[in-house]
Amino acid sequence: MPSLTDTKVRTAKPTEKPYVLQDGSGLYLEVRPTGAKFWRYRYWLTPEKDGRYTIGEYPSVSLSEARRERERVREIVKQGIHPTQEKQTEKLRQSHERANTFEAIAREWLERKKGKWSAYSHKQATNCIEQNAFPKIGKLPIRKVTAAHLLHILQVMEERGAETYAMQLRQWCSAIFRHAVVTLRAEGDPAAALKGALSRPQINHSKPMSAEHIGDFKAKLTKYGGNRTTVIAMKLMLYTFVRTAELRKAPWAEFDINASEWKIQPDRMKMKRVHVVPLPRQALELLQELRTITGAGKWLFPNFRRPNDVMSATTINRALEHMGYPSGLWTGHDFRATASTRLHEMGFHSEWIERQLAHVEGNKTKAAYNHAEYLPERRNMMQAWADWIDNIPEEVIVNTQLAREAINLRTQDDLPISAGLSNPAPLTRPNRISARA
Repeated sequence: MPSLTDTKVRTAKPTEKPYVLQDGSGLYLEVRPTGAKFWRYRYWLTPEKDGRYTIGEYPSVSLSEARRERERVREIVKQGIHPTQEKQTEKLRQSHERANTFEAIAREWLERKKGKWSAYSHKQATNCIEQNAFPKIGKLPIRKVTAAHLLHILQVMEERGAETYAMQLRQWCSAIFRHAVVTLRAEGDPAAALKGALSRPQINHSKPMSAEHIGDFKAKLTKYGGNRTTVIAMKLMLYTFVRTAELRKAPWAEFDINASEWKIQPDRMKMKRVHVVPLPRQALELLQELRTITGAGKWLFPNFRRPNDVMSATTINRALEHMGYPSGLWTGHDFRATASTRLHEMGFHSEWIERQLAHVEGNKTKAAYNHAEYLPERRNMMQAWADWIDNIPEEVIVNTQLAREAINLRTQDDLPISAGLSNPAPLTRPNRISARA
């Protein structure tokens, strides 16, 4: 029967020599001259030799806790395991787990991907994981992360309207767990069980503007009281129909005003090859004005709050909202859809249009040499496009609801060039120039 009580343990006084107070079944309290009291357990793995196992110091370990630990250790001894060795093994395991947190392995995986992904893709994945996963599960040992942990993170993202990012995060987390599995630091991939847990949001494809909508846009842009550089950026988007990021991050060094060309470098292009943009007269005039504002610096459109950075990714879309357009009604990318649709209607060769849009060339060998392909034809096309835009009268669409309904269709190939114009701008259809072999 146990012989110790809480009172007896608490009131045990130190003496000149160490002594013990027996509790029974191998458990005893060792009282040292310093006044320290340690719980210890005596056991036998063989009849000839006994061993000692230190449970912990009183009062950090109470009498009841010491007894529970004794019972646990007795079971280990029955299996022929040395409890001290088992304790050391457990400490190593815990140390290993602390070193192999979800965050540690995720950063290791991200580092491995750095040389395989574009800088943009790597930053996108890193930011998403840092902002959404690390605060919840970053410090957990990766073996302790469950599907329930991940589902909660994904549901929070879904509730705030970031469904697409949530689906990407699940895929990235799945890859992180698979990396942990093949490096023997996890047994499975809990993210795999969540495949299909979220519904992919409906994709709003880019939509072309009719001539009427362009007239409305021009009228609103004239009245827009925002920063002049933002106005110039939106006009250049309409005239050149490059991607928003290509315009925002454009350095002055890419422009040859004398040659009327903008040569975008491969590292800034989606397909990683040089892209030449012939500059119409209207674009050149805008650039001349812009040079008086930002020409002393590196960027066409610097960030005025962060001088070493460029215009924010949301500036164009926010400006459209300030002009009176509901959020998402028009986006920067819609200028590209507009040019593609209307230029086809004008009768320009598809090859010229696709090349100017810097779309994918199926033949990789040919693609390496096509940045200047059809350049004379594209130069004429870009000037004709700018002239057509300038000939559209500025006129605000009165019936906003009617306009909104008209552009809900994501493709409007049936819209005529002169839609909504009482006196449409004349356009001389270019002579067909046969494509070079």
